[in-house]
Amino acid sequence: MPTRMIADRTVSTIGLGGMPMSIEGRPDAARSVATIHAALDEGVTLFDTADAYHLHADEVGHNETLIAGAIASWGGDTSDVLVATKGGHLRPGDGTWYVDGRPEYLKKAAEASLARLGGDAIGLYQFHRPDPAVPYADSIGALVELLDAGTIRLAGISNANVDQIRLAQELLGGRLASVQNQFSPAFRSSEPELELCTELGIAFIPWSPLGGISSAARLGERFAPFQQVAADRGVSPQVVCLAWHLAKSPVVIPIPGASRPESIRDSVHAAGITLTPEELALLG
Repeated sequence: MPTRMIADRTVSTIGLGGMPMSIEGRPDAARSVATIHAALDEGVTLFDTADAYHLHADEVGHNETLIAGAIASWGGDTSDVLVATKGGHLRPGDGTWYVDGRPEYLKKAAEASLARLGGDAIGLYQFHRPDPAVPYADSIGALVELLDAGTIRLAGISNANVDQIRLAQELLGGRLASVQNQFSPAFRSSEPELELCTELGIAFIPWSPLGGISSAARLGERFAPFQQVAADRGVSPQVVCLAWHLAKSPVVIPIPGASRPESIRDSVHAAGITLTPEELALLG
């Protein structure tokens, strides 16, 4: 599979988002492991997770543990695999979400994530979501400390605006590796952040690139141009959508969620598609 860069790490052009395998409607463990193995078989080397991807209060880090175990059991060479996890966004187990950007909490959460993922450092650790009650610089300060201590190899941020990206890049001394924001045909308001990442050479990792778990299957119905290009090319609208993401900028690395092997096998086809100027104009 073609590759792109996250700081000094080479990763597959298409990553795998692990969230659907651990939240509401999640499949059994065997199918999830089969999905992760299918991704590895197809050359996927970027896996996205978070400590908050779980259902119940007593299973924090469910998706981290699942992904780490599946990668370890694959049997092939995984030395080039990068697992990206996040901290600072929590689920108490009652269906709600809340944020905690306190430096002391983020450092504790990173240590817990490292214990679940294994190894001597987290490949990529991202501050999941800004906490209005905590100065953003303080939260990023925790990433600086984690990076300097060697607990994490790369630092990133998620759900950030332009000013927060610039501040994080400054506080990290130019070591901001990634920005993970929502971006899809249905949600394009992160275009300024994407443009800034392109300017700075920071990886931009769109979450929910197909529109989210409940909408991805209906992408072609909701956005006729994607269905039209898909029909012309003999591929799925989802593949066209991921190819559209890749055409946006060389720093874009979409991470479609998957809970079936068939889904990730379909998604990786996008890496081999180059959309024409006419097609890109149609897709907008």
